[in-house]
Formats: sequence, structure tokens, C-alpha cells
Amino acid sequence: MSGVRVGLATAADDAGLRELARREPVPGRITIAYEREPDFFLGCRVLDDDPAVLVARAADGAVVGVACRSTRDVSVNGEAIRLGYLGQLRVDRRFRGRWLVSRGYGLLADLHAGAPVPAYLAAIIDGSDEATGVLVDRPRRRFPTFRSVARCRTLALSTRGRDRRGAVGGVRAAAATDLSQVASFLAREGPRRQFTPIWSEAALRRLVGGFGLQVDDIQLAVDADGAIRGVMAAWDQSAFKQSVVRGYGAAMRLAAPFYNAGASWLGRPRLPRAGETLRSAFAALVAVADDDPAIAQPLLAATLQRAAARGCDYLLVGADARDPLCATMARVAPHVTYRSRLYLAEWDTGGHFHARLDGRPCAVDIATF
Repeated sequence: MSGVRVGLATAADDAGLRELARREPVPGRITIAYEREPDFFLGCRVLDDDPAVLVARAADGAVVGVACRSTRDVSVNGEAIRLGYLGQLRVDRRFRGRWLVSRGYGLLADLHAGAPVPAYLAAIIDGSDEATGVLVDRPRRRFPTFRSVARCRTLALSTRGRDRRGAVGGVRAAAATDLSQVASFLAREGPRRQFTPIWSEAALRRLVGGFGLQVDDIQLAVDADGAIRGVMAAWDQSAFKQSVVRGYGAAMRLAAPFYNAGASWLGRPRLPRAGETLRSAFAALVAVADDDPAIAQPLLAATLQRAAARGCDYLLVGADARDPLCATMARVAPHVTYRSRLYLAEWDTGGHFHARLDGRPCAVDIATF
């Protein structure tokens, strides 16, 4: 590992970071490359105006590793608290081994010491055995302690056959004048889950202004008096994030041709081919009063319709497997399920912060993770 340097990335590293994201996909039942064209840093700034992007450079200057540290205000046990996010971990396969990851986490530990938070959220996709082994099962001295807090499901719901123009009863698109009420509704409903992002009107306008979210992507379920009872947005991030299928695990590779042969007849989404970019929108800003299925189902139907109008083949919905909304949304449209696990990573508290959590389900905000 001689000659590899680990430090904070600069704009000069952008091309190398994007190339690393292209060539190092995330393994699992479906292997996906999470690309970041045309600006790696833009996707990191969705969470945080000033994220710390770590880069490992080989002796010849090639980028061979990356990780990102961000912080934001979220709800924990119903109270606002600032937590961190650890993500975008990629290591060139030629340089894999715990030494390089240890160097990176050593620098993350130094950054944490300079601006500490109680814990960090991190997600690992099922089937990423190498990441689980290195980070969770056999951590080294300067690693944080990773503790599982939720089994997660990402539902890739098909938009196929959705009428792109018809209205869904009780649901309408938001207007700019609604954003204050949207923020108030999210502030009221969000704390019923752990780790719900704290959204202000200013934060919503920031997303609309610079990150591809259009005001009318936000769908509002309203009652007879016009009061908001549910919020969900179809957020197309393809202008700065792309998911490209690179391949399938052995079982999925054998099953895919048979599944696809019957998918159309069964009304289910087709499994994409290797090399195909998933044209997807994220379900974002999700909140439903009392988790009422009578609100959630038409709200999701309208959001699927909006995703279809944006030219997306799928709407990606993330949820804690314990969340009652997960089962409700799974019934609305044919889908493919991806599984992962959400962790709290703690440097200083010895697991004490993890132990403070009460029993409410976790919010899995895949649009901004």
C-alpha cells in the first residue's frame, strides 16, 4: 500500500472520483454502479452544504478510494439532534484490504474529533459481505462501533401503465405558496419516526432551487377543508446521480430470463439488463397523518403518476421493514424489493446512544442519504 495518500478531496479530484464510482459498483443480488455525473460533489451537498469528502490517491495520482461525511438535524425520540451520515464508500478492487479503509476511518475519526456528533447513520446493502465484514464484524482500532438499528426495504415500484395526466382524488400538486405548510406538516408528523430529517421552508426551497426537485413534484393529500394530511414527492435526481446495473448474483442471473418472460403478463416490473441505467425517481419528504392507508395509497398513486410524467420507469421507496407504511405501499403497485440494513456508527459513546432509542420505526430517507 506504499505511496497511497489519504486526504480531503478538492475540485481537482472530481474526474477521478466520478471514474471510481463508474468502475466500482456495489455488489449484492443486483450489482449496481452508483454514478455521479457530471459533478461528484453535487450529490454530496444534498445533505450538507459543506460535506467532507475523503479521497485516497495512488502514487500515480489515480483516485483509488472515497468516503463522505455529512451532518444534519434529524429527529431522535421526538427531539431534534444533529447526527452524521457516512456514505459513498468505494475502494478500488486492486487496493482492497483493511489497511486502506483503516487509513480512511482514521481521518474520519480526526474529523469527528474536531466536530463531534453523537452518532452516524450508515447503510449496507444485503450481500455486501466484504463491507459488513470489515466495518461491522471485524472493525479495527480507530473504527466506530456499528450497531444495527433497522432492516430496510427499498421498493422499486413500476410506473408502467400510469395515466400521466389524470387527477387522483384528494391529492393535488404543491405550489410554491404551500411550502410553509408542507414544512409545518413534516415537522408535526416526522418525529413519529427515528432519524426523520428536520425540514424548514428554507431547506425545502434550497432543494427546489438547486437539486432538481420541482415544486409540483411534491404531492399533497388534502382533506375537505384543504388541510394537508399527507406529503410525498417524486424526486428525479438523474441530473447528478445515476444507478447503472452491472450484473446479477448467480441465483438472480439464472432466474432473470424466466422472471422477465412472465413480468409483462403478470403486470410486474422487468428486471433491467446489465449496462442499463435505471430511470428512477425517489419518494421523498414522505409523511402520512396517522399512517392512514386511506391517505397513503392515493398519495403514492399520485406520486407514481408524477414519476411517470417525469419519464421515470420506477419510483424508489425506502422504509424500515417494521414501518406500517411499508406494507401499505407495497400493495399499491408491482415492485422489486432490495434489502439493506441501517446502522448507527459511534466513536465516543460505547453504544450508549444506540441504547437511548425508543421503539419507533426508523425513517429511511433514501433520496438524501
